[in-house]
Amino acid sequence: MTQLLNKVAIITGAASGFGAEMARAYVREGAKVVIADINIDGARAVAAELGSNATAIACDVTSAAHVNATVKHCIDTFGIPDIVINNAGTTHKNQPMLNVDEATFDRMYAINVKSIYHMTFAVVPLMRERNKTEPGKGGVIINIGSVAGIRPRPGLTWYNSSKGAVNLLSKSMAVELAPDNIRVNVICPVMGATGLLESFMGVPDTPENRARFIATIPLGRMCESTDVANVAVFLATDASHFLTGMEVPVDGGRVI
Repeated sequence: MTQLLNKVAIITGAASGFGAEMARAYVREGAKVVIADINIDGARAVAAELGSNATAIACDVTSAAHVNATVKHCIDTFGIPDIVINNAGTTHKNQPMLNVDEATFDRMYAINVKSIYHMTFAVVPLMRERNKTEPGKGGVIINIGSVAGIRPRPGLTWYNSSKGAVNLLSKSMAVELAPDNIRVNVICPVMGATGLLESFMGVPDTPENRARFIATIPLGRMCESTDVANVAVFLATDASHFLTGMEVPVDGGRVI
């Protein structure tokens, strides 16, 4: 499969979960991928699994210096990125909003929202310059938002708001960057069986508790990593060249 043949991608938070599966899908489709994660051991393991078309780098997405170093590593290893997926994210435990302390709030916004600010400053000038020398070849930015930013529920108020910011800023970026042929879309998954599951639920991860949450999803299951990866592949291919500013729920009908 070669839908992304010779494309260069950076994926943050790619050591596990949705990010790792997107990396696998991209390499299968012919892309070269930088796996950026604060968990460098996990990132290296995924890169080793994927072979020479993947490379790992330690990246704390809350740090502009780390993000800039990641982009430089990408350029030095594979070239200017064609695709960037801002996937790194975190949450607070499901609980009343007044129980969430300021440090947790600040950390969550730094990871979920400010990381996109850092990455935008690092890659957009490169994509703009390339579009000048190779008209029509700007780039693709995919942000990972959440259905929580579309249809919020109690207990995750501050997390919901951070993903609402991601969803909206993606649309605004799409409008502003369209003249540069940089497409920006946001994928909004429903809850999946990732490392954050128990925090999202706010209760122990038991079959009974999972069943209670799954009952709210019309298609009757949680989001799987491959569901997100499949959409991320499509949004980076030439087949989606006229799609930008889209808020794509990958949610089995949850937001209906």
